[in-house]
Formats: sequence, structure tokens, C-alpha cells
Amino acid sequence: MATKDARERARRIRAVVLDVDGVLTDAGLYYSARGESIKRFSARDGFAIKVAQHEGITVAILSGRVAPPLRARLVDLGIDQSCVIQGSRDKAADLRLLCDRLSITPEEAAFMGDDLPDLPALAVAGLAACPADAAAEVRARCHVTCTAPAGRGAVRELIEFVLVAQGRWDTVVAAWAAGTAGPAMDSRVAGRTGGKNER
Repeated sequence: MATKDARERARRIRAVVLDVDGVLTDAGLYYSARGESIKRFSARDGFAIKVAQHEGITVAILSGRVAPPLRARLVDLGIDQSCVIQGSRDKAADLRLLCDRLSITPEEAAFMGDDLPDLPALAVAGLAACPADAAAEVRARCHVTCTAPAGRGAVRELIEFVLVAQGRWDTVVAAWAAGTAGPAMDSRVAGRTGGKNER
């Protein structure tokens, strides 16, 4: 899935920045009879986002679309609006803007995208990642190509990869196996972000 260089890059990551359509969702655009947009999200991705937040890794959103259904999902995940940019027309510049807001360098940010508009941000990020079903041009430029497709666990896979590289994943797993992670994680993350439990 990834090279030694990718693992070294992952050790520096302090923020994971995600595109929405084709990353957090399966890239499908669903409309009701009334023309309302509906999006499908993965609970596994959501759980991993909560784990990342608990471990001190900020999760941010950088999307070229403006999607009203996303607002409710971000509230559930406890992602602050200061970490969200929608309607981006220059993802490289906006990734740098998010990094400035978080007081980190682009080398300390991972970015996951799936199609041509994401290429500039992928070139700027310290760790470039994509789902398994991303465009070929994107896969060719990423340090990490996940085995899971968009909207079905790719985000979880990326977050696990980062935490494994940083030597923290085994501790996360052990805490859940011992039954001690759930309540502690829920209270610490909710207190910091206002988000809900994902599991």
C-alpha cells in the first residue's frame, strides 16, 4: 500500500485534510423528488476521525463543492467550521490557508483527494493519499493509495496508516480491546469538539 518514504512522511502528520465527494462519500450524487441533495457517509470513516481527534490529530475538510448535507455530518463528527473550506477553486492555496489556521506546515498535513481538481493540494501536502477508486492520474501522484474505495473505509485506512507510522495504533486497539477506550474517548472528544459518539 505504501513505501518507506510514505511511512516517514506519516510520522510528521498533525492534521488530516479530506475532500468530500469521492473521499468521504462514494462520489454518488443522490437527489430526492424535491431536488434535495442526499449524501452517504461511512460510520467506519467517522469512527476513525473520532480516533484521530482523540489522538490529537486535527481533521479538516477541503471541498470544491458546497453541500448542505455536509453540515450535519460535520456537526456529528465535531469538526469545527474553522477547519472547513467548501467551494474551493484553488485547493493548494486553501490547503496552505488551513495549515496557517492550524499553525502547522503543509509538510505536517495529509491530504486525501480523488480526482484532477485535487492534484494541486496533493502536490503541496506532506502526505498525499487517495481511495482505491481514485482517478489514475491521482493514484500516480499519491504516496498512499488505499485498498478501500471512497466512502467505504478509505479515510479509516489512511488514519490507521498515520497512527501506525507514529507508533500509536497498537495502544488504540489495546484500549478498545480492554474496554477502556470508549467512555474516555467519547468524553475527551466531545468536550473538545462537541461531536457525537460514532460507535
